[in-house]
Amino acid sequence: MVKIAFNSPFAQKDEPKKEAAEALVADKDPEVATHGGENSSGRCLLTLLGLAFILAGVVVGGACIYKYFMPKHKVYRGEMCYFENENRDRAVEPYFLPIAEEADIREDDNIAIIDVPVPKFSDSDPAAIVHDFDRLLTAYLDLQLGNCYVIPLNTSIVMPPRNLMDLFAKLATGSYLPQTYLVREEMVVTEEIDNVSDLGIFIYQLCVGKETFRLQRRDQKTGLQKRSVENCHSIRHFENSFVVETKICQQ
Repeated sequence: MVKIAFNSPFAQKDEPKKEAAEALVADKDPEVATHGGENSSGRCLLTLLGLAFILAGVVVGGACIYKYFMPKHKVYRGEMCYFENENRDRAVEPYFLPIAEEADIREDDNIAIIDVPVPKFSDSDPAAIVHDFDRLLTAYLDLQLGNCYVIPLNTSIVMPPRNLMDLFAKLATGSYLPQTYLVREEMVVTEEIDNVSDLGIFIYQLCVGKETFRLQRRDQKTGLQKRSVENCHSIRHFENSFVVETKICQQ
């Protein structure tokens, strides 16, 4: 018996379709792989850029904190004696300034920070003083009262940073102990300062959170007379080859 085999017409039609589908998939695979690689590279690049920005922020922030909050300059200590009497010929012995001032002088920032400890024999107040030579301002923080006082910098009394460093360097040796004199200046409170953020970073750090007042020298107040009701406090300090008594009066 002879067997006759017939090919199914559907089978013949399915095979070309299958071949065409395989060819289509084969054509698309490289493109899909290429797009996948590009997306992966883009994500890696964005991640690296993000890490770089974060690292830069940490470095810059750390530098700022180190600059303004960490002591990077040498702190000088010095002692000076002076005659309190105006007529030095009649003075039996010099009146020694009974404190060892500390001075943080930052020449790069044009700043001098003076620390006046509690005196042993005079009736002056302990204080922290900031001289800002860029803004031409001086700020006194009376540590006994807890108040801050701001006045224009008096360059005839306060040496510039480089000269001040030289003075304290000589005082620190102990061999230089000048017998000098006392200069008195009197200030009056004129107004309260509500916002200390405009006074510079160093004065801001000194006075933030404290009652802050603006001062004016009494001899600049025309017609202003001394009054017994005024409350006055004195700060004795030196930023030159002589000692200064700064009297601050407030009604």
